[in-house]
Parts: sequence; C-alpha cells; structure tokens
Amino acid sequence: MKKYLKNIIFILIIAVYVVGCFIQAPITNSVGTMWSLLPPIVAIGLALITKEVYSSLFIGILTGGFLYAVSETYFSKIIAEEGVFNAIGAGFTTMFNAVVNEGVIANIADSYNVGILVFLVVLGAIVVLMNKAGGSRAYGEWASKHIKTRAGAMLSTFVLGVLIFVDDYFNCLTVGSVMRPVTDKHKVSRAKLAYLIDATAAPVCIIAPISSWAAAVSGTVKGVNGIQLFISTIPFNLYALLTLIMVIFIAKTNVDYGPMKLHEKNALNGDLFTTRNNVYPEDDAPTHNKGKVIDLIIPVVILIVFCVLGMLYTGGLFETDPAKHAGIIDAFANCDAAYGLALGSIGALIINIIYFMCRKVLKFTECMEAIPAGFKQMVPAILILVFAWTLKTMTGMLNASDFVAGLVENATAVKILLPVLLFVVAIGLSFATGTSWGTFGILIPIVIGVFGKQLETVAQTGSIPTMVIICISACLAGAVCGDHCSPISDTTIMASTGAQCDHVNHVSTQLPYAMTVAAVSAVGYILAGFVQNVFVVLGVSIVLMLATLFVIKAVTKKSR
Repeated sequence: MKKYLKNIIFILIIAVYVVGCFIQAPITNSVGTMWSLLPPIVAIGLALITKEVYSSLFIGILTGGFLYAVSETYFSKIIAEEGVFNAIGAGFTTMFNAVVNEGVIANIADSYNVGILVFLVVLGAIVVLMNKAGGSRAYGEWASKHIKTRAGAMLSTFVLGVLIFVDDYFNCLTVGSVMRPVTDKHKVSRAKLAYLIDATAAPVCIIAPISSWAAAVSGTVKGVNGIQLFISTIPFNLYALLTLIMVIFIAKTNVDYGPMKLHEKNALNGDLFTTRNNVYPEDDAPTHNKGKVIDLIIPVVILIVFCVLGMLYTGGLFETDPAKHAGIIDAFANCDAAYGLALGSIGALIINIIYFMCRKVLKFTECMEAIPAGFKQMVPAILILVFAWTLKTMTGMLNASDFVAGLVENATAVKILLPVLLFVVAIGLSFATGTSWGTFGILIPIVIGVFGKQLETVAQTGSIPTMVIICISACLAGAVCGDHCSPISDTTIMASTGAQCDHVNHVSTQLPYAMTVAAVSAVGYILAGFVQNVFVVLGVSIVLMLATLFVIKAVTKKSR
C-alpha cells in the first residue's frame, strides 16, 4: 500500500482541484479562472505519478488546448449558432491549432527560444570535444587526487556554481559538464549533483547584481533605480540565501532525507542513477590518451569568456555610437541572454576546434563528428524544453496570470502579512507555470500598485520604503522557489541535463529540500511583516534554518 500511497495522494489532489474548478466556474468559462492552472497541475501530477516526463507534459498541453477550445468564446457560441456537430468540429480545429501552431511551432520559431536551443547544442558539442580529447578524463583523475572526499566534491561543485553567476542556463550546463567526472569518482549520485547544480543556479543569479536575472528585475519598476532596488532586495531574499546555507550544511555533514537518501545510499554502492531511463547517452570514450587537464580548463575558460562577451555585446558595451554605448552594468541590464549565449558559444566552439587541432589531440574529422554527437546528447533536454514552453503558452492563453493577480489583489487588506502571502502565491504560480521571470513580472506590479502613494516620494527622497523592498524580495524568493521545484521549469530541466540525471528523479529528490527552505523562509517573511529590520529578519531566519537542519540530522541518524 505504501508503494502507491504517494500516487493516490497526487490523484486526489488533482481530483479535488478539478472539483474546485467546477464549483468556481463552468468548464466553458475556463479563461481567467481556476481552470487556467489545471494544465500544469495535470502535467506535474502525472510526471510525479508515472515517472515519465514526455507523455505527462504532452497530456498537460492537450488539457490546455481542450480548455481553450471549449471556453465560452470558442464553443458555446458555435453551439447556439451552428449546432453541436459543427461545434465539436470547430472545437477540435481550435484545440489543435492552439497546441500545434500557437504552441509547439510558435515556441520553436521564437528567437529567444531558438537562441537557448543553439546554446544547448553547441555546448553539447564542446563537451563531446573535451571528452574525445581526454580532457574530462584527465580532469577527473586530477580531481580524484586533489579532491579526496565526497564533501570536497560537493563543495567544489557549490563553489563553481557560485562563481558562474551571470546566467542560470549557462551555470547549470557548465557546472554539470565540469563536475560530473569529479562527483562520479566520489560516488555522489546524479540526483545529488543535479540538486547542487540547481541550488547554485537561480538562487545565486537572483542575488548577483551582475546577471541576466538582475537585468530582468531591474526593469520591472519604473521611476526607480533598478540596480539599487535589486541590491536592496538581496538581504531579504531569504529563500536564495538559506538555500546556499543548506547546500553547505548538507555537503559538510552528509545529511540526506526523503528520496535523496535512497539515491545517495545506492551511489555509495556503485549505482549513481538508482532508476535509469536511458535518455542521456554515456559520455564518449576518449579518442586519445594524451589529453591533459588543460584540455578541459582552457575550453571552459574560452566558453565562459566568450559567453560573457556575447551578453555584453548584445547589451551595447561595444557600441561606438555614444548614444547607444552602455557600461558593463547597463550592458548586463540590457543584454539579450539567449542571443549572447548563442553568439558566445558558437565563437567558443570555433576557437576550441582550432585549439584541439593545434594541440594535435583531435583531427578535423573527429572535431566535426563531435557536433552531431553533441546535438544527440541534448535531444532529451530540447524535447522537454519545447514541451515545457508549449505548456506555458497554454497557461498564458488561459490567462492564468489574471486569475492569480486577482487573488493577490483581493487579499492585500492585511499588509503586515503581505510578504508571506506574496511568497506563497509566487511559489504556486512559478511552480505551476515553470517561469520565475513571468511570476515576478506579474506580482511586482501588484506590489507597486498596493504601495503606489509611498513610491511617489522615492524620486525626491531617493529612499525606497522598507516594506516595498520586503514585498518585492518575497516575490523574487517565491518565484525562485517555485521555479526550483517545478518539473516544467527551464532551470530545473537544465540542471537535470547538466547532471545527466533522469528529470523526474531530480524533481522528486529536490522537492523535500526546497520545501524545507521554503517553510523556514515563510516564517521569516511573517516576521518581516512585523519587524521590517533586515538584521533581525535575516539573523532569526539563519538561526531557524540551522536549527531545522540539526533536527533533521538528528532524526535521520536515529532512523539509520
């Protein structure tokens, strides 16, 4: 019975939600109501029940297309005018147009999405090049001599994740490619590696003033210095800060709980995957044995430098026209991350091919073979990303954002509890839609609307009210938390790809860890509504986080 208990719980949750949808509105009025969140709930629930992500996402997409087709505008009107049979035909036409044309095709054709896909494929090719040249093998051997413990391997992954803070996609894939040989040597499970990658991607980017995330946040509030506002939110971004503390604690103490405990136990016995779906091919065996550590370090450094330069280029750093030229911070704020990463990675691929040929560790034909091999390695991630983007499109067509915005606006009467309310709503919205940027893009304008009169004085005083900063921080923290937990989040998918871990395994093992931090953060935001002092709020939250972790450590030791 225990085996099926979780599945029964997920099925009941979906069933209860559907009943709630019917109570709130008829199915023909699905736009802007509870029905609008049903597609991602179905997709996420099925993924956790079946452990199969492709079909779950596709069924969620079809659910969204069906709800869109039977909505009042597209279905009931046709029944009244043309009859039931014509309405059914029109419904199917509308549904598949929404799913295929406005969903899958539109997302594949989107220039930003294509930039991310190009970056994925090129990075895959660079990884194959490093493997073929023997750089990954040499680095693994070097690391096994210098990084002597599992804790050292996990902390090294953490440090590298913190250092690569400019973009979460770039972070996930680069850290995974570099650290896989090291964590494999020390028998760290792929699920734990995926967690370490994910926990140092979005949580680091959301507190790094020079990052694509800072750029996204800084443009959400008009009339306020965006970078100043972003920096002000960092001490109150409890989820991001406490997540980093938790990662260090887990790495140092080797404490695990929930599904991760089984994965780590199996890894120590030689099974790094626990349940392996053969979606990620094995790394290619080295073509030559003369590869050295430098054959991994130099390609990675070239990739980092070129990608950063690519982002700065798209932001206007190299513009000769004074009117278009931007400084480094402004260039990051204005950059097109997808175009910059695609541009930089292609440049890095060309330079790396030349490098490996000059080093005479790879021939030209071997370098060319790495390109389709890299594409093949990234096919699982590309499929999941396209389905996830399409599911987000379905949710957008059903106006889920309007439904959530209405809930928040109706609950702003008690402003003291507004931080924790925004935090919880942001988690739910980001979890359901898989987008943290979209989440704080929806919620921050609501915060500005609530505190509109107080913000009118900012231009004169130059000081942003503390409660506004706390509420915006709560939006950002909740958005990252929901993004961290969601199976349809780009960053979660990238973390699975970087670790070459089964995606559902990553989600299920990470969820208890993320929820632990979220619970402590929620208490911190309740306190913040009353105290509004950064030292008290952050100090109490850190103490509470550490106390919770020590309790978990004691409980897990007793259960062994």
